[in-house]
Amino acid sequence: MKYLVTGAAGFIGAATSQKLLAAGHVVVGIDNLNDYYDVNLKLARLAHFEDHINFSFIKMDIADRDAMNILFEAEQFDRVIHLAAQAGVRYSIENPHAYADSNLVGHLNVLEGCRHTNVKHLVYASSSSVYGLNEKTPFATHDSVDHPVSLYAATKKANELMAHSYSHLYNLPTTGLRFFTVYGPWGRPDMAPYIFTKKILNGNVIDINNNGDMWRDFTYIDDIVEGVIRSVNVVPTNTPQWKVEDGSPASSSAPYAIYNIGHGSPINLMSFIDSIESELGIEAKKNFRGMQAGDVYKTYADTQDLFEATGYKPEVNIKEGVKNLVSWYKKFYLE
Repeated sequence: MKYLVTGAAGFIGAATSQKLLAAGHVVVGIDNLNDYYDVNLKLARLAHFEDHINFSFIKMDIADRDAMNILFEAEQFDRVIHLAAQAGVRYSIENPHAYADSNLVGHLNVLEGCRHTNVKHLVYASSSSVYGLNEKTPFATHDSVDHPVSLYAATKKANELMAHSYSHLYNLPTTGLRFFTVYGPWGRPDMAPYIFTKKILNGNVIDINNNGDMWRDFTYIDDIVEGVIRSVNVVPTNTPQWKVEDGSPASSSAPYAIYNIGHGSPINLMSFIDSIESELGIEAKKNFRGMQAGDVYKTYADTQDLFEATGYKPEVNIKEGVKNLVSWYKKFYLE
């Protein structure tokens, strides 16, 4: 099959592209290669497969309507995996317009491209951030997600609503994936696992929010990609008997689905830091501080729906995942 992967130079996008190519698919990857974080890291990810016979890369901004229309018409994709977005909770407080451009306008352009070229399935990245003020754990897809605590989360909720409207109006099969705290080799430099590893190695102080009393459902990159690929192969269908009064917000009478992709076992932040310290053989210099704007206390995924639909089950534990992260970081930056 021919796939479009948006955000192909990103953490999840690059890993997903590799998995698709290994399975024999044709992949067109696009990315605007912006400088939100080190462009050299993005280029290094692409270097793994940029010469692959079944891969082509185009530098493109998904917010560019004309360029996106031309791309979809020219390539006629079978399936689209839409992972491009302006990421980061805190950065959405500093630069909200970047989120409107990429996460709202860009997402609309992807939906329009899929609609007009009869793409058979659109799978797109949502986020565990949509659960916002929810305190019931584990977070389940039938829970309300109407109270986001960051603009980033609000744009991801909007993505789900926009996708539903296209599934309903144009019979476009869409699947949204709510990712939970992805980490591992080649990860984003703005995320805590990378920041902690770098600062501990460099002897810098690490900031620990809410005095360490936070919980995250850390999910290894390989497990995330496995969930993405499995979801692509389960295409939602119409369910005429579905009713709003009786159904889950993660399903519909239209060909529409939402799933959580997480490990399903939250780890205390201090335990995660302990794992990094143990792997590095260095004790971190710590600055304990209060909860930061946009943060949530605990994330914890209920992945039962995804398991029932695809058989997805995460396999990589924290010890193995942290070991792989640290090993990659040392090799990439220190050798």
